Amino acid sequence: MFTRTPARRGRIGALLLTAALTAGLTACGGPDGSAATTDSAAAAGEKSAGFPRTIEHHKGSTEIKAKPQRIVALDNSLVEAVVALDGKLVGGIGAYRDQKEFPPYLGDAVKDTKDVGPLESPNLEAVAALKPDLIVSATVRHDDLYEQLGEIAPTVFVETTGPLWKDNITLLGKALGEEAKAEEKLAAYETRAKKIGDAINAKEGDPTVSMVRFLDGPTRIYLRKTFSGIILEDMGLARPKNQQDPELFNLEISEEQIAQADADVIFYSSYSGGEERKEKFFANPLWKRLTAVKNGAVHEVKDEIWMTSVSLQGADLVLDDMADIFEVDPAK
Repeated sequence: MFTRTPARRGRIGALLLTAALTAGLTACGGPDGSAATTDSAAAAGEKSAGFPRTIEHHKGSTEIKAKPQRIVALDNSLVEAVVALDGKLVGGIGAYRDQKEFPPYLGDAVKDTKDVGPLESPNLEAVAALKPDLIVSATVRHDDLYEQLGEIAPTVFVETTGPLWKDNITLLGKALGEEAKAEEKLAAYETRAKKIGDAINAKEGDPTVSMVRFLDGPTRIYLRKTFSGIILEDMGLARPKNQQDPELFNLEISEEQIAQADADVIFYSSYSGGEERKEKFFANPLWKRLTAVKNGAVHEVKDEIWMTSVSLQGADLVLDDMADIFEVDPAK
């Protein structure tokens, strides 16, 4: 019978330990460094992307330890911003206002994204079940939920959406570690907007433009601080004198105040019961006196694009519409 001496047992133990360590190294990359190098590269990638990082936002500051891989966005504008920056969106608000699901122009980017709506009262249990590593929303939407959301995952809040939609993309770029992509995409949009606007101004002789929205309530003229207003401004299109205030969001008008919408070109949309109000306006003799109406320069546009998308994707679709309406180069 073979009997192990203590010394021999010690040597065997050392050999077994060496073998176990070698196997472990091989599984993680071993001497050739394959997987080990991958782990090191991942760690280096996180460090080079500036993570962990602290994001200053409307509700304070939030530390994000690593580049987010499971993002939940609780506003439709922020859903589209995350998609524009190629973020990994696991949950978001899909059904928004008259929409029943995520907008079709987002395509496969949201095919596996869980709808955690409705916007007014997102399902926090559904959010938590997705195990997000970043939640984004807006104070104007969910101010009272900020603390609860912060207990689920690191949470970043923008103040609002419409007037700040471009600033929000920049902020999300920081939170996602995609600052360069955010800057590049915003610059591409602004360049395209200016090209189309310059072409329209050259062709039409610097026309003034109005944006009217018919609602089940006061009819509104949307001004320079709105989503569509910012796009028109980025295009370099002029507004009538009564629509120049850079701080006002909209003008609410009655049928007797139709003249405030007067411009060389009028765009209009309808939302939630606004069709009936629109017909009343159109039947009013004051409407028929407007410059754009007399010249056949009134154009209906999609409310879900011009009003509620509030995104880079929506802005590009607005630019598509403008190029088509005025028959100029779409600058794509």
